Amino acid sequence: MQAICEISSNTLYSGVMKTGRPTDRRRPAFGERLYRLREKAGLTQAQVSEHLGISARAYAFWERETVSLKPEQIEQLANVLGVGVEDLLNGQPKSIRRGGPTGKIRRVFEEVSALPRSRQQRIVAVVEDMVTAARQASS
Repeated sequence: MQAICEISSNTLYSGVMKTGRPTDRRRPAFGERLYRLREKAGLTQAQVSEHLGISARAYAFWERETVSLKPEQIEQLANVLGVGVEDLLNGQPKSIRRGGPTGKIRRVFEEVSALPRSRQQRIVAVVEDMVTAARQASS
């Protein structure tokens, strides 16, 4: 006699169910940050490992054990997860300085970028001339 298996859409198992064997050990702080940031980015371990060019097993190890990563791996990992290196390493985003001359200059140049190309070129030429004059005056 042959058994017939029927899976309905109301089953307890679904595509969003976590896979793998649950662990009874706590993740290290870095591994916990990796897990939290990966979940926030909506990525699986397999997707992250594919972007990094490593095996899914190796990436899973990074989340579960204390590891030493190369600087280029940390940078790649931050890019894949869409966070800054500081956020990845420290768990806190780098403090962003708001306002001040740099912020104002950035805002002005963002507005300039919306202008027609000919006007942008004239504005850039004027600013470059002013920067050159300021350098010469300070020398």
